[in-house]
Amino acid sequence: MYTVIRYTVIMNSIIKATVFNSIVLISNALISNTASAAQNVVLVTLDGVRWQEVFSGADKNLINNADFVKNPTQLNKQFWAPTANKRQQLLMPFLTQHVAKKGVIVGDRARGSNMSVSSPWYFSYPGYNEILTGEVDEKINSNNKVLNANKTILERLDERADFKGKTVLFGSWHVFPYIVNTQRSNVYVNAGFMPIENDLFADAKLLNALQNEIPSPWENVRLDSFTYRFAKAYMQAKTPRLLVISLGETDDFAHDGHYDQYLKSARQSDAFIKDLWSTIQTTPGYKNNTTLIVTTDHGRGSSASDWQHHSSKRALAELHLAGNKFPEGIVGSEHIWLAAIGPTIKGRGLITTQNELKQAQVAATVLSALGINPKHLNSNMAPPISEILK
Repeated sequence: MYTVIRYTVIMNSIIKATVFNSIVLISNALISNTASAAQNVVLVTLDGVRWQEVFSGADKNLINNADFVKNPTQLNKQFWAPTANKRQQLLMPFLTQHVAKKGVIVGDRARGSNMSVSSPWYFSYPGYNEILTGEVDEKINSNNKVLNANKTILERLDERADFKGKTVLFGSWHVFPYIVNTQRSNVYVNAGFMPIENDLFADAKLLNALQNEIPSPWENVRLDSFTYRFAKAYMQAKTPRLLVISLGETDDFAHDGHYDQYLKSARQSDAFIKDLWSTIQTTPGYKNNTTLIVTTDHGRGSSASDWQHHSSKRALAELHLAGNKFPEGIVGSEHIWLAAIGPTIKGRGLITTQNELKQAQVAATVLSALGINPKHLNSNMAPPISEILK
């Protein structure tokens, strides 16, 4: 009798242990599957937005300058405050108060956080090539519509079966089809004044009509609202794994000397980013497995005399730009910034840097966030920004 009871107890213990171990294995498998779920990245670029505004808000030397502002009193009510932190909140509240605090931000040179371009030119086409390829090509020395000989990470990923048709770019500037080289690559690009497919979403036909009816101040850059609305609708309909959205108004308003419109466009860009992150968190397939990275292609000058411009000393000399007005180039226009948030990003806030981080590192950072070893895709690209990645 005792032997039977003891046998029963032992068998029950074995059964319980087996069930427990099975539950543990199942739980671990579920955790593993969740952790290894396919990652996505949304990369947003804000053309020519200075680090000075990102970290300190409106510039006191520009906001009251009648050469650049039509109504200084009104603009001060919208964007001026006595402290940099409050000015940040008035200009780009989501980027600086949410993304930068829940994730990371780099580029506040006043606080030992340094990032800059790698190319020797300091303007858009070389910058976007650097961001999207992870390499510097000094032969790209203009913003002309020249087909890029280099493959972007969009194209390299699209060549893989697991990313086929899952890398896309929406941009306001009409040169992006050349930067991504759509004649060679199969990457979907919608840029400049290109329409969106009418059947993609309910308001597509209306937005296409409005894009033609509402005049843009520029012949080569459409209004960012169309770029963002098209990109958001495409993201929800097609669920790409790498989506690049490049907004362009800020750079063109700055070149035109409209500091008031530059600030307003920067604030609207921040609102787009907030809406984008909210959409990511409520869209199946994106919530909890999508990293958002925001950066810029170049900086600008730091004074009233040169804030409208950007180019290196070498660029001005070799390309005969701006005459001899800036013999040292636009000093500081190589300085850029980056912010990121998501499941692959550390929650470190402002990153102080031991060494200058570089624009060429963005591409490998995107790939790492996608769970891909950058060297397997392109052994020549710059390394990822390890300081921000988990």
